Amino acid sequence: MKKHSLALTAMAVALSLGFAESAVVRNDAASLDQMQNRLIELNAEANNIKARAAAESRDLNDDERKDLDQIFASFEELSADIERLERLDTMNASVAAPQGRRTEADGGGDPQAAANPNASRAQAEAGRARASVPAQPRDNRETGKWGFRSQGEYFSAVVKASQRGAAPDPRLIANAPTTYGSEGVGVDGGFAVPPDFRTAIVQKVMAEDSLLGRTDQMTTSTNSITVPTDETTPWQATGGIQAYWESEGGQKQQSKPQLTEKTVKANKIIALVPMTDELLQDAPSMAAYVASKAPVKIDFKVNSALISGTGAGQPLGFLNSGALVTVAAESAQTADTVNFTNIVKMYTRMPASAKRTAVWLINEDVEQQLMTMQFPGTGTAVPAYLPPGGLSAAPYGTLLGRPVITSEAAPALGDVGDISFVDFSQYMSVVKAGGVKQDVSIHLFFDYDITAFRFVLRVGGMPWWNTPITRANGASRSPFVTLAAR
Repeated sequence: MKKHSLALTAMAVALSLGFAESAVVRNDAASLDQMQNRLIELNAEANNIKARAAAESRDLNDDERKDLDQIFASFEELSADIERLERLDTMNASVAAPQGRRTEADGGGDPQAAANPNASRAQAEAGRARASVPAQPRDNRETGKWGFRSQGEYFSAVVKASQRGAAPDPRLIANAPTTYGSEGVGVDGGFAVPPDFRTAIVQKVMAEDSLLGRTDQMTTSTNSITVPTDETTPWQATGGIQAYWESEGGQKQQSKPQLTEKTVKANKIIALVPMTDELLQDAPSMAAYVASKAPVKIDFKVNSALISGTGAGQPLGFLNSGALVTVAAESAQTADTVNFTNIVKMYTRMPASAKRTAVWLINEDVEQQLMTMQFPGTGTAVPAYLPPGGLSAAPYGTLLGRPVITSEAAPALGDVGDISFVDFSQYMSVVKAGGVKQDVSIHLFFDYDITAFRFVLRVGGMPWWNTPITRANGASRSPFVTLAAR
């Protein structure tokens, strides 16, 4: 009766968290992993709120404060429920474990025990003491690592468990999202990367020099997201919500929203990391290798897609979007150059509301053009980019008040996109909840004594705008401005 009551309690808790009944019939590692992924989603939602406020250089508004308070409360409640279900698992295992029949040894078959019953009882007590293992308090700092001290120790455990006939590390089985496969292959066992290690990789992909962290980012539990958009402008005379001057007593004119839909798919970006057996035996070197290589490769691919992606199986880059404004080169401009007039014309094609959050995105070879750039029409050479101290001082990190960011993903000097003026807050990106998914195979490079680790992150994106902004009077504007080929 008690077991039935406990099971119903576990189901009620999980259902209250939004899980389907089919997902909570068994209180196994799969449902707990879903709840842990929800913690990651909540953390991402909170960071998105912070990033939006930071990108607009403002304090949190009242709605954002309320949203954060709700996220904090949900995070604490979910963490407590996870701990309860983990304790319930432990209790169920304890109740279900077979208990052998306990009897005092009577020394029947042992003449020495019969002659000395006190010694026999002492030996039995000593045996029970050796069989008893004292409980160890759980270190909260290790919860997100599932008991592994480092990424290297985790990878080593996965490789050892993947070998035929090997006994898997209990920490892998306890946290696997699916039932462990009988073949002893890590992929079949569904070994998941511990949350702390997944977060470490994602944080590096979204670091300060990453373009993804600058976008208007959303987190989804599915592989795509559809959102309504309104691309009408305040000065647009037809379509969308309108305002009219009306006379007293006259009939009021009506208008309605003009909305469109955007669907963004979370495309798959993969880093395949092969490791030699020698490297796997050296955990610190292995952890450093993975921590440096995988995020760098993923980051470059994501940055490249945000700039020039085709939108087919990858994000749509702003250079290939219909919202791009391309400023023509000056007449008789020398090939592979950037001049002062180019910069001014690009700056003035950015909407006033977007200038305070826009950045200059350049190929590193453009830096030379900026450092030698001069104001035109002056009697003496006046640098447009270098500080008053000249080459003895560090160059400014801003141009016309906005930050200058170099990127290897930007096209070569002289090509379209070698220098762009972009407001990434007008670029919508989608990242699938749960962060990085990891698989392992010992068969891909079996004849080289190499084990392959695969990291998968699902990312999608496109500009919020389909076309440049048509002004009431004057040239069009866009949050995505670039310079034509020269």
